[in-house]
Amino acid sequence: MKQSEYLRFDAVALADLIRRKEVTAREVCDAAIERAATVNDRLNAICYPQFSDALEQPFPSDGTFCGVPMLLKDLMQQQQGHPCTYGSRGLKNNIASQDSEFVRRAREGGLVFLGRTTTPEFGLKGVTESKLWGATRNPWNTDRTPGGSSGGSAAAVAAGIVPMAGANDGGGSIRIPAAYNGLFGLKPSRGRISSGPFAGEAWTGASMDHVVTRTVRDSAAMLDVLSGPAPGDPFVIQQPPAPFSDLMQQSPKPLRIGVFTSSPYDTEVAAECVDAVEDAARMLESLGHTVEYARPEFEGMALARCYLGLYFGEVSTLMDYAKKELGAKDEDFELDTRLIGMLGQTLPLPEYVRRRQQWNDFARALGAYFETYDMYLCPTVGQMPAKIGELDTPAHLQIAAKLMLRLNAGKIVHRSGQVDQMALESLSRTPFTQLANLTGTPAMSVPLNWSTEGLPVGVQFGAPHGDEGKLLQLAAQLEEASPWFGQYERLDALM
Repeated sequence: MKQSEYLRFDAVALADLIRRKEVTAREVCDAAIERAATVNDRLNAICYPQFSDALEQPFPSDGTFCGVPMLLKDLMQQQQGHPCTYGSRGLKNNIASQDSEFVRRAREGGLVFLGRTTTPEFGLKGVTESKLWGATRNPWNTDRTPGGSSGGSAAAVAAGIVPMAGANDGGGSIRIPAAYNGLFGLKPSRGRISSGPFAGEAWTGASMDHVVTRTVRDSAAMLDVLSGPAPGDPFVIQQPPAPFSDLMQQSPKPLRIGVFTSSPYDTEVAAECVDAVEDAARMLESLGHTVEYARPEFEGMALARCYLGLYFGEVSTLMDYAKKELGAKDEDFELDTRLIGMLGQTLPLPEYVRRRQQWNDFARALGAYFETYDMYLCPTVGQMPAKIGELDTPAHLQIAAKLMLRLNAGKIVHRSGQVDQMALESLSRTPFTQLANLTGTPAMSVPLNWSTEGLPVGVQFGAPHGDEGKLLQLAAQLEEASPWFGQYERLDALM
């Protein structure tokens, strides 16, 4: 199978070709490896290649994807006997004792693992630039970031190495890189895909696994492969009335959609991101949907504080694990990570619990909103992708961070109010995605626009808990009305 031919198909189509014996799985895998050899040196999307293993990996011939190659994200998505580094030097020796539920189900679905993709350390940033793996670049413009934390996966899919790649989303990490790379990215509802066996709820329920794809039907088919509870999961979400692959083929009923473009944190939103939403709103009206300007009523800074509190607790816990179980030392972690870990160690437990309980306030506010609207539409991101290195911590702030660490000044920082400033600085470029994580609701980024500079601009839709089917139906309708797959032909030529 020639590389040029391979790039014309999504995962569903490749599986159909294999099933009908028009090509072999080996030929498809060879084409993927050839594509990786062509583009990965410029992108740095794959941190752990498994090309030889992929060529020999058995797969069930009756699986949904019967031999189609995919990449796993190097955060969660553990593969027995292989490292899962979380983008950190402190976890470079973290060898998985067994497959995660995600990997087990993907394998049973017929997927072949080509390797693992880059992520920022612990998945903490909206850029994919780690000390361990270096900077990953956006295939649309290699001077810019592909976003994060699933930046390696998104860059690999946009560049055509694989038709879809594993991703996860604890604060926008599926949707942000989908928006920056011109991909479709759906964050499922809390509980839709099992986080087992290594976690009951990843990031206490804020994070969900799924994939980034070039087509809506690939995401729907993968959701069918991955969905469902595993023994020991904390709760069982109601299953859809039909497979998501079938549901997405049904036209959505006329929807009432609330639209907003202002940042929940009152931070600046780029004109390209606003324009993309307004264009999408006009398209929705032309398709028979009702669109009104309305935003959910909640306190933005409260959500930012709660979200940062989650960061503090998760980072400090993961650092402790790496030190106690893997022999990691402080210097194995990046400076920003060490600072967040210290703030986690010094955040009083009652304050952490209070912030976790406050997630309920956002869920109730969004629930009230959904009594009037079927879903919301807003920008996926607040700014266009940053240049590589643009968001590095400035030298003077690095000095301040080192001083705070030396003095173990976490309690002072918490009392000083500096945490609010940290929240605004860390979330200002991506202020629209955290709401779905704390409320556990599904949300998707849809690639409907490209800027005058040729960069993708995604728009985000969110729906009530359990309503992935409705989101997929709308996404398929938008994909038909404004097809984006042809954009990848332009990108393939650039690469």
